[in-house]
Amino acid sequence: MARLRELARLIRSKNAGPFELTIDIIFADQPTYERVKKSGKVSKEFIAGMFQIEPAKVKLFHYDPAYAIKASVPRYTVSGDPDETDVFAGQQYPQLVDLEVPDGN
Repeated sequence: MARLRELARLIRSKNAGPFELTIDIIFADQPTYERVKKSGKVSKEFIAGMFQIEPAKVKLFHYDPAYAIKASVPRYTVSGDPDETDVFAGQQYPQLVDLEVPDGN
């Protein structure tokens, strides 16, 4: 098994407007991307657990031409709100870096 941080070229989170944030996981090559995609480890359920929301609120996309997986979720609070602790949503991905992905076949 490998950790997602060892497989991905980039893992990041960022704003997707004032009401949503998005997570991007981008891979350097198709075999690695397909390995992670087929593993099902990056799922609506996993992302929902990260943010303690219902899986139905997670938008999950696989973008094959860019070898990328993207997830968007509602923000806890509007970006820029006085209660906001991460206005640019740049610190929302750490639980993903240690996600274990099984070896490919």
